[in-house]
Amino acid sequence: MTHTDADAARHYEKALDDLLFFREEVTAETGKALEASPRSAMGNVLRAYLGLLGTEAKDAAEAATAFGAYRRDAPVADVTPRERMHIEAVSRWLRGDMHGAGRVLAELVVAYPRDALALAVGHQIDFFTGNAVLLRDRVGGALSAWDEDDPHYGLLQGMYAFGLEEAGHYGQAERVGLEAVERNARDVWGIHAVVHAYEMQGRYEDGIRYLDARTDDWSDGNYLNVHNWWHYALYVLETGRTDGVLAVYDAAVHRDGSAGAAMELLDAASLLWRLYLAGTDTGDRWPALADAWARRHDGAYYAFNDVHAVMAYVGAGRVRDAERLIRDREAWLPAAGSGGPELSNVLMTAEIGLPVCRALVAYGQGRHADAVDLLLPLRHRLHTFGGSHAQRDALQKTLLEAALHAGRHDLARTLLSERVNLRPGCPYDRNARARLLPLLP
Repeated sequence: MTHTDADAARHYEKALDDLLFFREEVTAETGKALEASPRSAMGNVLRAYLGLLGTEAKDAAEAATAFGAYRRDAPVADVTPRERMHIEAVSRWLRGDMHGAGRVLAELVVAYPRDALALAVGHQIDFFTGNAVLLRDRVGGALSAWDEDDPHYGLLQGMYAFGLEEAGHYGQAERVGLEAVERNARDVWGIHAVVHAYEMQGRYEDGIRYLDARTDDWSDGNYLNVHNWWHYALYVLETGRTDGVLAVYDAAVHRDGSAGAAMELLDAASLLWRLYLAGTDTGDRWPALADAWARRHDGAYYAFNDVHAVMAYVGAGRVRDAERLIRDREAWLPAAGSGGPELSNVLMTAEIGLPVCRALVAYGQGRHADAVDLLLPLRHRLHTFGGSHAQRDALQKTLLEAALHAGRHDLARTLLSERVNLRPGCPYDRNARARLLPLLP
């Protein structure tokens, strides 16, 4: 803790704890640490990470300015090797190299496997880059170095459970996640891991019961509450209670006075898009959501967010806005790509983001065959632009629905066979299969 006095260290430790629990106080505690010790190496590192973890370009730009000022005033030679690796990781991410930052943090935890900040930030990078193997193994590789009595051990289990789920180990993910939450009832990331495990097994009623039993632990006072409400709405959607889905949307996912953060808006778009695919009337919700995206004036920063903005524009019938975003990203790519391969969003946009955005526009315009042609080559590579299996399933469903509408019945049969054999109890898959069967020879 170079250049960090005892008072600053106390605030830093509290901020780290807040980060692991996704508490909203993390920003204030980090600020107090820097008020006490403005040249604190880890205080400045943590503030920069916080500016990046929300995938918000404006916050990242502010973080880059503040961290640049710190770097000018505090030579790297003054800090420890461990702090130097954190400085390198955050510097790479601030330059747009998420993958490089993740690699540095992976090296760091080989030498320092009990660095909770390195594990937590690296875990989120693996999520943002859609790397299921690293989501599992980054934490799994460090976990045996931890004492089970350590107060943060359970929080590491919650991370590990999510990695296990994304890597396909659903039973183990459920077991480890449940144990994590038993250790810390308000471990919202651990709760999130359990609900992902239920989602991927098609156990929707179990998911509803689990979230209902723990509502007081996850439903407010943390940065993950909207996302966990989104999971709750997905469960309700599978039960066929569309009115219940819209009630959750209005109460907790997006409403007047919502913060308008990218992560909140993409959950809202993803939920409404599933209803759009089903032909459900959602009233005036699409226009309000499209307005919220438009107010952000986002540039090219994270392709995963762009795709969900296009969902909102298409859902609202504002195809011109969707096409304007696509043209903007097309114009941005040549110059951004010429700067070298380290800008993670270049490949995310070129290889996944833009073709998916074009497919969503095609679907909205009724050009279902075009949507199929755009999405089909990507369906096993969608993870490379980030998100979870559950989030990306909106795009897999778009491909399936496009195939049905385009008369690609053999393809639809194949896609449905894959889904039904993975999750035999999934109502959506059963209903889609029922729609398809009369069309097959």
